[in-house]
Amino acid sequence: MRARAVGFVVSAALLVGVDQVAAGPALLFEPATGRVLYAEDQDHAWHPASLTKIMTAYIAFDALKAGRLKLEQMIPVSEKAHAQAPSKVGLPVGGEMTVDLAIRALIVKSANDVAMMLAEAISRSEEEFVTLMNETARRLGMANTRFANPNGLPAPDQVTTARDLARLTRAVVRDFPEQLALWALPDVQVGKAKMRNHNALLRTFEGADGIKTGFICDSGFNIVASATRDGRKLMAVVLGDVSGRERNMRAASLLEHGFQTWDWKQLLDPATIDTLPVAADAKPVQSVRQTIVSWNCGNAKRRVPVKKKAAPNAAAAAKKTKPAPKSGGAHAETAPATSKQGAATSGVAKVTQ
Repeated sequence: MRARAVGFVVSAALLVGVDQVAAGPALLFEPATGRVLYAEDQDHAWHPASLTKIMTAYIAFDALKAGRLKLEQMIPVSEKAHAQAPSKVGLPVGGEMTVDLAIRALIVKSANDVAMMLAEAISRSEEEFVTLMNETARRLGMANTRFANPNGLPAPDQVTTARDLARLTRAVVRDFPEQLALWALPDVQVGKAKMRNHNALLRTFEGADGIKTGFICDSGFNIVASATRDGRKLMAVVLGDVSGRERNMRAASLLEHGFQTWDWKQLLDPATIDTLPVAADAKPVQSVRQTIVSWNCGNAKRRVPVKKKAAPNAAAAAKKTKPAPKSGGAHAETAPATSKQGAATSGVAKVTQ
């Protein structure tokens, strides 16, 4: 259902109407309590793209805590890992890096080859790791999620929902608080290459501190965004925007809305991620490729906008949000690596930074 008020009536003054291309599901919540502050199509099935790597990181953190994996352990690049499409680090077959660096590259660079390397280091094969991903999803209550690979590259049966991603993100915060700083890293150094975090909100939104972006043509531009102000942490799940810029604006407006209205909303006792009623009109997964502004998707020209109610308090968010850097436009996490990146990592057989 569209623009659903959760457990309360949203004041018309908080909803700013603008011309905006129709976007996908959204969910604003407080991870400490699970309280939902805003929900929109939270049970629609969606391709997670690189948000899949939140689960891969969760399992890696669990393996570290259990002693099945060591930060200083060297893990190799297999032929299968090397064959993964960009975004990637691009080490040659037989190259190695530490688990510590691999996890940082997974989170910051969203490296598809590194996700496969970690999967093969934790399990004997990608297939066994995917089984572990789905078992973990069931344990965390992600009832409408199905994983097919460890990195989020296109797969028809790899689906999730905004609600399930909120459950996963809450679990990351709850179970591995010692790892939270990794989600806020601005960049990672791999060999001679410094790779910048795809999450532009870390550079533009007051209090932003994680967590992960994702993009494939069929999913559109996705993000799970976290911010903390005055000791209060809020998170927003935004799926299916037509560009990275619009994804970031929608996430920022949701977070700003949450910080500005949190106090009075608590008096109304809103629903939680688990008690929020399941939407009767939840839709199966579908591709949004034709709406995406990207050469990679064969559609670089913007379609004519349709009127849609904006995420709450977009105007206030714009005041709080710094101007985005000129280089921070839409990104494709599956776009071909640049020649500069290839030169930085070519011939590097071992990376331990």
